Amino acid sequence: MTYPSPSDRPRLSTRYLNATLSRPRTEEAVASAGELLRSGGCVAFPTETVYGLGANALEAGAVARIFAAKDRPSWDPLIVHISSAAMLHEIAEVSPRAQLLAEAFWPGPLTLLLPRTFRVPDEVTAGRRLVGVRMPAHPLALAVIQAAGVPIAAPSANRFGRISPTTAEHVLEDLEGRIDAVLDGGPTTVGVESTVLDPNAEPMMIYRPGAVTRQMIEDVAGPAEYYQGDQSQESPQALPSPGVGMRHYAPRARLLLVADEPTLVRAAVQLSQDGEHLGVMLPEGWTVPVAAEVFPWGDWQDTAALAQSLFRGLRSLDSRRVTTILCPVPPPEGLGAALRDRLHKAARPR
Repeated sequence: MTYPSPSDRPRLSTRYLNATLSRPRTEEAVASAGELLRSGGCVAFPTETVYGLGANALEAGAVARIFAAKDRPSWDPLIVHISSAAMLHEIAEVSPRAQLLAEAFWPGPLTLLLPRTFRVPDEVTAGRRLVGVRMPAHPLALAVIQAAGVPIAAPSANRFGRISPTTAEHVLEDLEGRIDAVLDGGPTTVGVESTVLDPNAEPMMIYRPGAVTRQMIEDVAGPAEYYQGDQSQESPQALPSPGVGMRHYAPRARLLLVADEPTLVRAAVQLSQDGEHLGVMLPEGWTVPVAAEVFPWGDWQDTAALAQSLFRGLRSLDSRRVTTILCPVPPPEGLGAALRDRLHKAARPR
């Protein structure tokens, strides 16, 4: 699949649809978003995790516009968002275990990899047998899907490989002039993308950690493991799932990860001496002894709060044109696993 180069692609007039106002104005904005999606357009909208860039998942031409807008390679599959059980059965085959997980965690930040039906174009799954499906918990996301009347393919609404967006402003930073509209529903609440799980494997395979943790999954449906594939040795076309590409979520600045406060202090001093314009994701109560651009990251023990503001912090420091960002890596418990995953992918060399 090939797409127009940026210089050949016509610039769109991206509509701003405000769903943070009165109920009638919100309903009008949702109806407009649904109509655009139904007619083959690309619309960014909030979910509880991050903002997604949506298009009709049943129309190959509409799906192709997502890849073009994001400069996303065609080998990277998309996740399909639904608003009802009827939509689920339209696009996927559902095993008893998958049904159990859906009942436990939907609506919510869990994507299930399921055998696709003939209704799903190859463009959505990059030719793979399984399609990622989830039912988002954000009321606006559900309302938009219902208004469109079709399942919506929606990766994060940012340029490929860049920091995921958690506000409408973030979407416009990356995609203004490339998409038809953005629906502003305010900041997202979870802040990192959904957990991606293959419930067909034995044991089940977690390809991307998220707010639905391994322990939560195992409590409902039995043993699960994290994907341990050596991505450096795999071709991109062989990657088994959305969210496992080598470099994602990355700021323009170099991102350096540290284990604790003393390591952060030593690194900050050395980088300052080296003449770096330094940015720091700084947990509450930690200090940095040199001049630096600081994003107050919050309580180090509250991984939910850290996740909610991770991408906002990285974008904030990038906007201040720092050359290097120092960021501590939380322990792996709970949502910490998702934070570690995002940070390690963001810190990989280009």
